[in-house]
Amino acid sequence: MKQITIVADDKVGLLADLSYILAKAKINIETINADAVAGKSIITLGLSDTVRGKEVLQSSGYKVEDTNAVIIKLEDRPGELNKITATLSKEGVAISNVRMLSKDGKTTVLSMLVDKPKRAMNLMKEHLLYQEDAQ
Repeated sequence: MKQITIVADDKVGLLADLSYILAKAKINIETINADAVAGKSIITLGLSDTVRGKEVLQSSGYKVEDTNAVIIKLEDRPGELNKITATLSKEGVAISNVRMLSKDGKTTVLSMLVDKPKRAMNLMKEHLLYQEDAQ
């Protein structure tokens, strides 16, 4: 899933501003993850139109970066995440972000940002749900 990440000064109304800009451009937010760290907000968005979303946010003065997420599906049981993370670590693939997208008691769907998407996709192929533009 193609995503964008915005790093901005943390302030009241930041998400309201971002969502207003995107709504005005008729771009839907499909996934969102927001954290505030040391006075900065780090917001990762999955959008209905990532290219246009990046353009409208940048034209409004926001710093926007592209990211590619590998989406995987695991059985929901102890140790499954460890199998994946240990394999990636052993093969020299660094994970910069993991986000749980859904969990239903039987399966868990995760979004992972990694430094070597093609390598990660090959290593996790039996769990892979979606990946776009791996480099």
